[in-house]
Amino acid sequence: MAPPELHRAPFPLYAVAVLSDSLVVVGGGGGAAKTGIKNALHFLRLEWISGRPSASLLCSHDTQTRAVMNLAACAPLPPSIAKANIAAHAAANNAKAQGKKAGEKGGATALESGVLAVGMDGDCHVLRYDEVPTESRAAPSAEKGRQRKKGKAEGKAEGKAESKAEGKAEGKVDGKAEGDTRNETPQLQLESLHVVQTDLSADSVQKSVRFNADSTLLATGGVDGHLRVWEFPDMKLLHDIEAHKDEVEDLDFGPSNTLVSVGRDFSCSVWQKGLLMLGLDWNKAKPDIPDKTYRFRACRFGQVADSPDKVRLYTVHIPHKRERRPPPCFITKWEGQSFLPLLTAPCGTEVVSTFTVSESGTFLGLGTVTGSVAIYIAFSLQQAYYVRETHGIVVTELAFVGDKAGRGVALRGDNDAAVLSVGVDSRCKLHLLPRRTMLPVWLVLLCCAGMLVLTMMLIQHFFPGFL
Repeated sequence: MAPPELHRAPFPLYAVAVLSDSLVVVGGGGGAAKTGIKNALHFLRLEWISGRPSASLLCSHDTQTRAVMNLAACAPLPPSIAKANIAAHAAANNAKAQGKKAGEKGGATALESGVLAVGMDGDCHVLRYDEVPTESRAAPSAEKGRQRKKGKAEGKAEGKAESKAEGKAEGKVDGKAEGDTRNETPQLQLESLHVVQTDLSADSVQKSVRFNADSTLLATGGVDGHLRVWEFPDMKLLHDIEAHKDEVEDLDFGPSNTLVSVGRDFSCSVWQKGLLMLGLDWNKAKPDIPDKTYRFRACRFGQVADSPDKVRLYTVHIPHKRERRPPPCFITKWEGQSFLPLLTAPCGTEVVSTFTVSESGTFLGLGTVTGSVAIYIAFSLQQAYYVRETHGIVVTELAFVGDKAGRGVALRGDNDAAVLSVGVDSRCKLHLLPRRTMLPVWLVLLCCAGMLVLTMMLIQHFFPGFL
């Protein structure tokens, strides 16, 4: 069964993140070129309708001339922002109770709130989103409607044809604006908190961004090869590390704020408090492969499914050069403390373009430059799911859904795993890994005992006196 298409944007998609049990954000765009392709963030509401997964557009946030190339989500809000959030809403509710006019952004208590770190060109934009009840956004439109009715009544009383024409024109314009607001932004408010430059090269492109576990640090990497660590939410630069001689391809936070970065210079480095701890040596895992034949492409930490206090580091390796007969790509699992290689397995000949690990550490997700999507079991690195060229072009990012409570469990349903994929083809698709059927232990033992008895009876029948 082909994976269902949940959303098709009017622009290429490069980033996706799961914000809550039913809220997802995707982003992309056509960049600064005057091609007519817009740049935006789309917030989607996910749900099951008539037994099929569906996504509806909740909000579209225009990012002007900058395409969204990567993003990281911080939900729920960090304590400092959450405290300010509570105070602001309390003040707004008090003002409303006293009959005072509340501000447009403070009219209702937020249902869901969070922060996004969005990479656009060489900057990181920190955006806060608040989901508010629909009726709180309808009040301004209702007021405009009353004003239009009042103006129309006055125009009739005066009997001026010109006023009537103006009233019709005003109603048409206001009605269009109101329709746009209700269709795209009925329940979500966005606020820009910070904008910081994260890449100082001539090309100026942020390649990767990640929050640490408690959302007190934010790490960014760009084309200039620098790894920058920021205090969050103040966005004060804590470390500026010249980590790689080429682009930073990927990065991720591990336990105790250990930071791992991957560069196009064949290196994968482990950092602690801005200092280099060690560099990973993949040749120890594959000594039969010549040096610099492969390069690191991606890295992700993941907890051990049966031991939440333990972690593993997973890295993806792709061929450095294209060949007529493409060699396989590889996944390697490393011990999370000593960073010694534990297991390496091939993952197909299609070049991997994106990589992710489920929050529980049970599954790994892979996307390829040819549009294919695969799910692997983290313990054995065996392939459990594969759809060839489901996007038809580069898969830009993946995100597991429903891996833990509050992250889309309802959408995953009874399946073992659910993955969202986005690609340059502007599509967002949902991939479901069906639950594996497991036989009860008592039934397995009963079958074994029955086979043993049957074997003994056959031996006694064909070889009398043998037993």
